[in-house]
Amino acid sequence: MTARRPLEEVSDAGKYEPLRLDLQLCFALYAASNLFTRFYRPLLEPLGLTYPQYVVMLALWEASPRTVGGLGKRLRLDSGTLSPLLRRLEAAGLVDRTRDPSDERRVIVSLTPQGVALRDRALAAIQPLICDPAIPHPEAADLRADLHRLIEGLSERLTD
Repeated sequence: MTARRPLEEVSDAGKYEPLRLDLQLCFALYAASNLFTRFYRPLLEPLGLTYPQYVVMLALWEASPRTVGGLGKRLRLDSGTLSPLLRRLEAAGLVDRTRDPSDERRVIVSLTPQGVALRDRALAAIQPLICDPAIPHPEAADLRADLHRLIEGLSERLTD
């Protein structure tokens, strides 16, 4: 049996430098997203929401009613991802889904009175994040703007 050599000895490490995990923007975004989800979990649990459900509620608090298609577009989610979220929110009594009377193919999602009332509780729940000095407010705004530009650029590439 032969001893294993470290990868650096087996291959040309410099050639594969672009594949280093810590150089990947996609991994940095993935790791940050996972950490945000974990950070939000204890804040959202008292509301009975998961982070993906919270994001759906944020979009509905901005504008309700919305079509499922419009909601998916706003959240950049396909219907296969969005539909189970909406089913759970409906079962929790936070949203209603109805067929559009003018076009039966379209489903309209509306907040229930319970869903509207949850907005104030959500605002109180995320207060620790708003006051958290982990990322100073101006830096967070710059990062958010950069990420929005990245999202738009990637979206354009996907539609080309």
